[in-house]
Amino acid sequence: MTTNILFTCVGRRNYLINYFKEALNGCGKIFASDVDIYAPAMIDADVALVVPNVHDINYIPTITELIKAYNINAVISLNDFELPILSKHKDEIKMQTGAKIIISNETIIDLAYDKLKTFHFLEGIGLNTPKTCINLESAESEIRKKNLTFPLVIKDRWGSASMNINYAENIEELELIYKYLYFKLKNTSNILSDKEDIANPLLIQEKIIGKEYGMDILNDLEGNYIGTYAREKLSMRYGETDRAISVIDSKFEKIGKKISEELKHVGCLDCDLFESNGKLYVLELNPRFGGGYPFSHEAGINMASIYIEWINNNREVSKFDNYKSGIMFSKCDRMIKIN
Repeated sequence: MTTNILFTCVGRRNYLINYFKEALNGCGKIFASDVDIYAPAMIDADVALVVPNVHDINYIPTITELIKAYNINAVISLNDFELPILSKHKDEIKMQTGAKIIISNETIIDLAYDKLKTFHFLEGIGLNTPKTCINLESAESEIRKKNLTFPLVIKDRWGSASMNINYAENIEELELIYKYLYFKLKNTSNILSDKEDIANPLLIQEKIIGKEYGMDILNDLEGNYIGTYAREKLSMRYGETDRAISVIDSKFEKIGKKISEELKHVGCLDCDLFESNGKLYVLELNPRFGGGYPFSHEAGINMASIYIEWINNNREVSKFDNYKSGIMFSKCDRMIKIN
């Protein structure tokens, strides 16, 4: 059976393009779209497609027409800023094209995209998560009450890839960093233009000190739990995992299953955690393939093959799950010739 898959906003995610090409084994093509004709992942795709910016009024119509023109069977988004847009038009695109748009619904995307809602969700289902304040005034109040202690993290409420994450060691640094980032964000219209609470674009959180972990939590296309695949992060680079080792432990499985069953996301969800003083703290949820997925794949969970089976309405995928602990990998740069 021929299966054509379109990856949108591909950027530098060459590994995903190649994992899916390998899984297809010639029975279909991988299409990649991006606003940048020179995006590295475009080079490894079978067909590269240049599209408008995700905020452009013609973006969704363009994606829809490409799906029709190239007989695309499924669409997978790789970009945080596109997820809310594509999710909003998911049913519309499917109705017009028949393609599977592998993305969670608007409510789930909004919950993960808005880090304040993520905090309330995690706290509400009984998981440990860093104490979080919505603005400078509330943080200073908690500091005076000794409910919040330095060091503290200041970050974008609707951020991505560790952008604008800063750390404060004292009250003077906190006030300076917060005010600088606040005015910087207020002048970034694309990020805040469609937000209801634009007066509070930043969050202040306690900084958890300890071991850092990543997890891929896999649900099927109906939101049913499949499995949790954890890794200890040994090195980070520009907000992405650079070196990691796979881990199998029931404590991660328990948290992953809890998040899956409460959230009901679709497909792979990337999750960040810290272990401190014997407790696991969940930081963020990203309802897409994350930068840490290659470590899960190389440790034995072949989500590329699993997705293809699901796209073709095959439900038995256990043969693609051979996850093992103690598998260490590291990323490295490679040169790509731009044609």
